[in-house]
This record gives sequence, structure tokens and C-alpha cells, in this order.
Amino acid sequence: MEYRNLGRSGLPVSVLGLGCDNFGHKCDQQQSAAIVQRAMDLGITLFDTADIYGPGGLSEEHLGKALKGRRQDAVIATKFVGPTGSYVGMLHMGTSRRHIMYAVEASLRRLDTDYIDLYQLHFPFPGVPMEETLRALDDLIRQGKVRYLGTSNFAGWQVVDANWIARSHNLTRFISAQNAYNLLDRQIEKELVPACLEHGAGILAYFPLGSGFLTGKYRPGRAKPAGARLANERPTTEYLTGVPDAIVRQVSPELLRWVTPESIFSQQNYELLERLEAFAQARQHTILDLAIAWLAGQPGVASVLVGASRTEQVEQNAQAADWRLTPAEQAEVNEITAGALSLPPVPKVV
Repeated sequence: MEYRNLGRSGLPVSVLGLGCDNFGHKCDQQQSAAIVQRAMDLGITLFDTADIYGPGGLSEEHLGKALKGRRQDAVIATKFVGPTGSYVGMLHMGTSRRHIMYAVEASLRRLDTDYIDLYQLHFPFPGVPMEETLRALDDLIRQGKVRYLGTSNFAGWQVVDANWIARSHNLTRFISAQNAYNLLDRQIEKELVPACLEHGAGILAYFPLGSGFLTGKYRPGRAKPAGARLANERPTTEYLTGVPDAIVRQVSPELLRWVTPESIFSQQNYELLERLEAFAQARQHTILDLAIAWLAGQPGVASVLVGASRTEQVEQNAQAADWRLTPAEQAEVNEITAGALSLPPVPKVV
């Protein structure tokens, strides 16, 4: 397993991270623990969760229990902003000092730890000054409850703006940006990647497999596999339980990008999948291997976050992370997927 510093910080993370959104959702405590232990045995040190994963933050609870006795060997990354549990009003979500102080204590309790390695804003939130948010987060750093700060689902200009405010007020800066990034969706290369490279933030790539499309298990004319993520009509908003679409759009329109299956199951994507599979097979690899290896070779990427519901999946992902594309191969894949730099706009919510 390769390790890279996260941005310009001194925090080393494994190039393959474990996304824990299945914990408490598809995986019970025993299954979650088995996945975490196997991941650590394979050299994975970065575990990414959020307070809205699993009913009532159950993902954090499962992760905390799974790390018992091995906490010092893990980098725990969690997130705040969304409501933990069913939506009951705007007072119980957001980036205000009030909510941050509540959210961090709740996460620490669920994780059963006295510090969080990387605390991330899950998505931009309107109406709260960034200075208020950064001052509250800076206080958590000074109190020792949080070690580093990161963003998630931010645009490039938002990363730059937050960095400027932090520098202007001598506050702790963000060292990471977690965004959707894969062979089907390369939009962050336009603005976010250059911003992160300029301002020293490492990229944590989520949805590296395109919600499973880049595993090859979805085929035109065939039924979607039972329980698969893309069998859900609204895969990216399933954890914002009860939050009205209008509020999701106001808070972060990016979360609605994949709200319809049509944005993935297009003829163009199936044709792209066929070309990528041929590229991978010519090198004795799978499309899954290529999806992970290509991301690991992209500028600014510190870690590729892949979820798992079985230990066998962790093993497959770890094996894929060992493949290193040559510069020529990386360039060829970039050319094949050039169309992924421009995706349709976020669909309108009525």
C-alpha cells in the first residue's frame, strides 16, 4: 500500500481509503468490523464516514467499535452539516457555531474517541458566514478535538474563498477536498483540481466506481442487480432523510447531479464502458482496477475512497490500488474519457 501526505500537511494517508457509508446501512456491526479489520491488514489507514451515514449516525458507531485497540493506526475522517436522523428543521443542520459544537461532540461520542483526525464540511451551506464556521472549527483544533480540516462537495472558488478567509484571520486552513471524481465524471479538473494544487489541498475522490457502473455489473437491457446503489432512484440524497428537494437544491445543487438514473445509464456511457474494458483487459486487468488506478495517478489525488459491503471487495480494491499506469497509459485513458469533462447541468427540481 502506498501512502501520501494529504495536501501540504504532514498527515499521511493510504492511497486507498475505505468509505464507510455502508456501515449501519448494508452492514451490521459484525460485518463492519470484519471489513475494517481486513482493510487495516491490507494497509488501509484512512476511514471516511459522516454523521448522516447509517440511521442516527450508526456508521460512526460501527467504525468506532471496529477500531477498538487499533485507533492509533487509523486516520478517522468524518463530516458534519446534514441532519443526523430524520429532518426536523434547519436548526439541526448547517455550519453555524451552534451546530458545529453539537455535531462534533455527538461524533466523538459515537466514534468513542477523544479526537477526529479529519473533520470535513459535508457540503456548502448557505446563510452562514464562512468566518463563523472557520472560527468554530479553529477552536476545535485548539481544543485538541480535531486534528485537521477538510471540505466536501465544494467548488473551486469556494475552496479559494475559504482559504483566503482563513489566511486573513489567522485561522486553520482546509487541507483536503472530497468530491465525486471518476472516469465518467471529470468535471472537478476544470476548477477544483487547479485550486487545490495552488492552495495545497489534497483531493479525496469519492464515487470512484461511478456508484458501481464502472464495475461492469450494469448492462443495457438487463435488470439492475438487487440492492445495488444505482437501483435507487436518488442515490446521492438517500441519507438526507426527509429533507425537501428544495432545501437540498438550495444547500448544494451538486448533490442532485445523479438524481435520475438517466444521467448514468446513457448510450454514451455504455460505449465508454466498452472502450475502457477493452483497455483494461488488454493489460490483464478489470474495469474496476482501471477506475481506481487511473484516479490514483491523477494530479492532486491523495486517496481514492471506495466503499465495501464484503471483505472480498476490500481485497479487490486493494489489489487494484497496486496497479500503476504509465504516463502514456494515463494519457490514453484521459483521451478516451475526455467527454467526462463536460456533463449535463444539474436537473431541475420542481
